[in-house]
Amino acid sequence: MATRRGFLAGMMAAGLPRIGWAAAGSPDFLAAAKAGEAYELHGLTAAGDSLFAIPLPARGHAAAAHPVRAEAVAFARRPGTFALVIDCVAGTVKARLTPPEGRQFNGHGVFTAEGGLLMTSEVVAEGSLGRIGLWETETYTRIGEWDSGGIGPHDMKRLADGRLVVANGGIETDPKDRSKLNIATMRPNLTLLSPEGAVLEQAVLEEDLHTNSIRHLALMGNRVAFAMQWEGDPAEPVPQLGLWQPGQAPWLCPPGEAEAFAMKGYAGSIAAAQGLVALTSPPGGVLMVFDAAGAPLAVHRRADLSGVAPGPEGLVATDGQGGIWAVEPEGLRLLARHNLSWDNHLVALA
Repeated sequence: MATRRGFLAGMMAAGLPRIGWAAAGSPDFLAAAKAGEAYELHGLTAAGDSLFAIPLPARGHAAAAHPVRAEAVAFARRPGTFALVIDCVAGTVKARLTPPEGRQFNGHGVFTAEGGLLMTSEVVAEGSLGRIGLWETETYTRIGEWDSGGIGPHDMKRLADGRLVVANGGIETDPKDRSKLNIATMRPNLTLLSPEGAVLEQAVLEEDLHTNSIRHLALMGNRVAFAMQWEGDPAEPVPQLGLWQPGQAPWLCPPGEAEAFAMKGYAGSIAAAQGLVALTSPPGGVLMVFDAAGAPLAVHRRADLSGVAPGPEGLVATDGQGGIWAVEPEGLRLLARHNLSWDNHLVALA
């Protein structure tokens, strides 16, 4: 690993030409959308204006923004076998990533701080064992992989010191039809990996919540907020938000019973900014706001809300009717509306 890290550092220090995000209009967010029968990746401003729209071959999920160059990696909706590296200035596909034989991308990826390495969440198709694919980013060549520490990894976030937090959802799925095969025995976890890929720590839920699949993450410094999707009895209200400080046990943040039922057991996206945490539920048509300690503050209702991300002036959310909203404890404030259907996630460029 030391040799590979040295190679990557040398590539970044070589003074190769770079075209930064200013050349693409300095977007604040990336978001996948459906436009009629077509699919696109958009660059959005904090006010909700679209700076560019780049075609995708199929429905997108999340994206990863290169920290230096105006490049985005658009991931297929899971389980998918494509990830497109897009030049957001030229609007062209720079590279198409394909996982190794018998693998599938799982919707998310993240760059290292200097941008020399892309890490992708993947599963072994048979059995759903998790892998983190490693790609150097000058030619986007695969150079290795790590064990994710569990089954069905989905979202992951890089801490400031280079450690990686992985949400292992715990669900084994059929590689062809996505049917769930192990609900009775699933065991989701949060795994903390070192910058070299070693498992440093894992956090699991209490046994009676072992069917609460950990899916998406937001960072508050070195603390992790995580969003879950309940695979148990739908008549049982359970929290969809948890918090974890590495070195401690995770703790869950239950709202009132009525609000818990409003989520319908499903958290679609999560984000944190300015002491607030937002959690969306597309099937419930709600967005819940919590404080940084996990205490519920508000419930906002809007059909098909899903994407949410931290922006320069606070939290911003998107919905399936093309709306882009500022999220405030008092309510949702419309920023813009487009003739589009925004998909699951809104990704901040930060």
